Amino acid sequence: EIGVPMTLLRLSGEHEIAVLELGMNHAGEIDYLSALVEPDVVLMTNIGDSHIEHFGSREKILEAKSEIFHHVKSGAFVVINGDDPLLNTLPGKLPYAFTRVGAGEGLDYRAEGLVSDGKSHMTCEVKTPHNYFRVEIPALGDHMIYPTLMAAAVGEHFGLTQTQIADGVHHFAPTKMRMNLLHRGDDITILNDTYNANPQSMRAAVEVLSSARGAYKVAVLGDMFELGPLAPALHAGVGDYLGKAGIDCLVAVGELARHIHDAAQAAGVPECYYCPTKAEARPVLDGVVRPHATILVKASRGMALEELVDYLLTITGEA
Repeated sequence: EIGVPMTLLRLSGEHEIAVLELGMNHAGEIDYLSALVEPDVVLMTNIGDSHIEHFGSREKILEAKSEIFHHVKSGAFVVINGDDPLLNTLPGKLPYAFTRVGAGEGLDYRAEGLVSDGKSHMTCEVKTPHNYFRVEIPALGDHMIYPTLMAAAVGEHFGLTQTQIADGVHHFAPTKMRMNLLHRGDDITILNDTYNANPQSMRAAVEVLSSARGAYKVAVLGDMFELGPLAPALHAGVGDYLGKAGIDCLVAVGELARHIHDAAQAAGVPECYYCPTKAEARPVLDGVVRPHATILVKASRGMALEELVDYLLTITGEA
């Protein structure tokens, strides 16, 4: 409610396109922000469990995000994640032509043949209604196909060529603390994804860790906030997923993270450590860091787990 108006006020005649994230954690916020923006293009990425404490269900989150349609321009270009079951309920309910993207059959924009090097990038073929071309995504995680395909859809909408789109994707750089890959000495890789967390992004990050090339995979995970009464079960779900993903070691940090720890232990993760505080986690990290390790660090913003990333940088050498 502050950042969007400030961004709008910085626009001038030299700008052709503004890309704005409309964030919310309560009903009514998207309505307010979209009234200011009056979008020509709408992208809806997914419906997850973020802020579910304030809504009670994903269906209510969908309702809140759909407030954007109160103020879109006539004939707006609308792009949705076609693999998201809740977003897929929108076409037919609203008077817009929806463009759907994802991995599923029959979608307008699809990613095919996704291959990861497990270290720094992935490649795939992007199939559009007009083109079929190869892109290199300088990031890890299958979930990265969605922003890639949405970028391709918007690019074609505004007349970009397939070469321009592929070049734009190739030059993508994550923002600070969003899956930043830090390569250290002894072939150690730190995945700094500490900006924020919810159950969906936690699983996506664990999937990246699971597919990484490192011989020893460590997840340093902290609390996820604003999950309300569902918090214990949703944290336990992450712990159970660690077992399925074949992670070697968990360092759980924070009060709610105990549920991640207990479920991971039950799911067969070989090494599980529970640390109520970041200070108590430091000596544990001293013991688990070793050559050829890949270490994921992730939690909600309020945990400030980047402090543990800084500590890892001090106990590992330069690459």
